[in-house]
Amino acid sequence: MGVVTAGSLVANLLAYLVQLPASRLLGPAAYGEFAVLLSAMLVLSVPALALQSVVAREVVRGRSRTALWRLITIVTVAVAVISVGGAFAMMGIAKTGAAPAFAAMAGAAPLAVIAGGQGFIQGAGRFGQLGGLLAGVGIVRSVPVIVAVVAGGGAAEALAAGTAGTVLAAVVVGIAATRGASAETAEDGRGVPAATVLWASGVQLVIIVAVSADLLLSRSVLSAHDAGLFALGAVATKAAFWLPQAVGVVVYPRLADPVRSGATLRSASRMLAAIGVLVTLVAAAAGPLVPTVISADYRPVANLLWLFAYTGATLAVLQLLLLAAIARDRARGGIPASVVLIGEIVLILTVADSVVSLAVIAAACATVSVIVTRLWIALTQRGAGR
Repeated sequence: MGVVTAGSLVANLLAYLVQLPASRLLGPAAYGEFAVLLSAMLVLSVPALALQSVVAREVVRGRSRTALWRLITIVTVAVAVISVGGAFAMMGIAKTGAAPAFAAMAGAAPLAVIAGGQGFIQGAGRFGQLGGLLAGVGIVRSVPVIVAVVAGGGAAEALAAGTAGTVLAAVVVGIAATRGASAETAEDGRGVPAATVLWASGVQLVIIVAVSADLLLSRSVLSAHDAGLFALGAVATKAAFWLPQAVGVVVYPRLADPVRSGATLRSASRMLAAIGVLVTLVAAAAGPLVPTVISADYRPVANLLWLFAYTGATLAVLQLLLLAAIARDRARGGIPASVVLIGEIVLILTVADSVVSLAVIAAACATVSVIVTRLWIALTQRGAGR
């Protein structure tokens, strides 16, 4: 847990360190475009996130590495094709330029390779190596973006630099996963249906869209300037969401164990809740520093930073609940949160007209999603027990 936590912490800190020069040097309007495209790319990476969970689970079950690499290839190609449509969609939905849209979306396919390789390592229980790779991938993906922004590049140049770093990271992770195969054996040579990833992707899509929906729609309901302000607040949401990522990574194998699953879910949920309280308090204390550290342009969002952090921390708990659904092969586990998500999108498009209202809607819907998903899990477990 410590090694994986350290690795993910390095990666997440670098990812959010990128936001400082980007928000300061690009200005609210251009930064809003930069941030919304990063979120769109994250949505397109949903199959990659699901792929890691599926590969890790199948490695534990003894599935052939050849079959799993074939699955990784299929998913990577599919994501690459979808990314083209995603770029055009963002040009229409978020009113972004073509160059930054395509530069951002091109980074989704390499993430599938990274996730697949990390799935091999996670499933084999090589958490020391996994922690090192998490940190290394974070460095390779983030540093080029910082260099591009500081050098005077715009959103397109910064996003292209990040994509180039992601491609390099995919090569490194692929090599690491392959080299670690010598000591591992697999007996099951059957192929893995791509539908397995599709079902897991459906569950992962719920959490990723829940994390990104408010930011993705911000440019549709707010002015370009206010959307830029909201984008900075969303940094706190993402930070609080990704900070405890190591908890889910480490407990995932135990969530798949019927004997230990319930106790593991309860203890991990309590851990995430405690981390969330701490992160929210830190964000509340750090909010007044925003105008000094970043820019006075972002003063209107400074006192709302704690609310954004609360939303991210709550969604981290939701992610754990949905990971439990994937671990148990229960694709329907994402249904309650999906219903809430649809309601959130409707509320954003019909009610949200300011940074405050948009942030409140996101926080309230995150809370409801956790409550209904936890009730759903409790009811399904009770039904299975009968």
